[in-house]
Order: sequence, then C-alpha cells, then structure tokens
Amino acid sequence: MDSEKLQLEIRSVTKKYSAKTVLDRVSLKLEPGIYGLLGPNGAGKSTLMNIIVGVLPPSAGQVVYNGQEIGTLGRKYRSILGYMPQQQLVCPNMSGAEFLSYMAALKDIPKKDRKNLIMWAASQVNMQDELGKKLNAYSGGMKQRILLASALLNNPAVLILDEPTAGLDPKERIRIRNLISKISENKIVLIATHVVSDIELISRKVILLKAGKLVKADTIANLTSEIRNSVYELVCDMDDVEKLEKKYLVSNITSDGEIARVHLISEHGVDEKGASEAVPSLEDVYLYHFGMERD
Repeated sequence: MDSEKLQLEIRSVTKKYSAKTVLDRVSLKLEPGIYGLLGPNGAGKSTLMNIIVGVLPPSAGQVVYNGQEIGTLGRKYRSILGYMPQQQLVCPNMSGAEFLSYMAALKDIPKKDRKNLIMWAASQVNMQDELGKKLNAYSGGMKQRILLASALLNNPAVLILDEPTAGLDPKERIRIRNLISKISENKIVLIATHVVSDIELISRKVILLKAGKLVKADTIANLTSEIRNSVYELVCDMDDVEKLEKKYLVSNITSDGEIARVHLISEHGVDEKGASEAVPSLEDVYLYHFGMERD
C-alpha cells in the first residue's frame, strides 16, 4: 500500500451522552507515522479511539479515511484497521495460537491464509515460540504482545493502541515501545497512554486532549519550545521542596538526600533565588497543560 496516500481525518467529532459532552469538536489529520495521545483520566481518549475504529458512532462530525467516511467503507475500512484495546485477555484457557486463530476469524481472514499470518504476526512481536502456551500462563508483557500480534494479523494500515504498556514493568514497556517503533513503517499508528516516556522518543506528533477538547497537536520540539519560558531549574535543600510544591508545579526531583535539583513549572515565572530557565521535556509539557489545576 502506498503510504503517501494514507490519510485519516477526524473532522469536528463530538460525542455526547445526554447532557454530558465527552468529545467536543475534535479535528485531526493523521498521516503515516506514530502519534501519541496524552491526557488525564476522563479526557476522552478511549472514546475518541472507539469512534476512530467504528465501535462508537459520533454524535456529530466524521472520521474520514483517504477521502471517504468510514461508515460508508464498512468492511473495507475494517480490513485495513488494527485495534489493541486496553482490556486484558478474556479467554485464559485458549492457547496463544487458538486466540490468534479466533481473532483472525473475527477479522474475516480467509482460513487458508490464517496459519501463515498467525506465524507472521507472532514473529513481529517475538511470540512465535510461545503460541502453544495457555494465555493464563503468559506474563503481563506476553499478554500485551499477543494482543499486539492480534492487531497486526491483517497487516493494518491504521493501528490504534489503547494503553499498550499498561501494568508493565520498565523492561517490558521498553520492549513493547521498540516493537511498535519497528512495525510502524508505512502505517498510521495512534497510541493512547499515560506513560509519557512511551511516546517521547518515537512519536511524529503528540496530541493533547483535555476534558474532551483538543489542546494541542504538534511535534515534541514545538510543544517544548512553546513552554520554554515557563520551566525553571532550582537547586535547593530537600526541606524546601514541600514549600515549593505549594507554589509551583514541581517535576524531575533528583536528590542525594540533602540537596535537591528540581524543575519548577510556572507560566508567570518564579521568584526563587538561584532559579534559571531549563530545557523543557515532554513530561513538563504534560504537567504544564494538565497539572495547573490543584487537587
């Protein structure tokens, strides 16, 4: 498939439940590459993804793939779509091979092609030697990898991943992140996550969603540049950190037990002696946009 022709547009998508607006006129244009979708709980991330994959209809607006509304494409759209939901596996007594065979049937993959595609998808996530085991014997990371394999069975042009590293230890998170980066060529990949490091190194763009509204959608370089005058570094006594947390958003605390080096985030500047402007990270961007409201 020609990656230059791949385009997924979300056009003023709104989703309402009675009087509650979960998504409010969200518009995005996605082309081949990895996109990170960040936002706090309740931001509307999962709702947006469910609309993109056609599980939920929007209350208003459209999702358009290569110029055609996905509702009119039907099976043709589903054939180019891969979806990895956040939920864990619900068939614990199946083997990995049985699970992938079941998922291949749901995807309408011809029976004659299933065995080869199952082995191909399993090899993409390094699970080809684990297919005989029952799912309930898999580790958390193996379960996530077999779910990713199921999303890859049809070699999708559009890959939607909802919290692909949820509950994993750092080693498994890195493994999954590297796998996603490896398989992303010539695909539109959208990853919803709470783990900023999962997307910081691999994303073409980051989408920030808050309370159903699109806050920003831009490159990490642009997002960090925009808050350059709002992030400061300060070296202080550890005893002073609690006081600083009452005045500013504080991130990246490093300490030797007595002295701390902290990032202070404030759009109005800081008045702490010795504070200097710091180079912002994506984590600082997240806190700047989503952490200003005090609990």
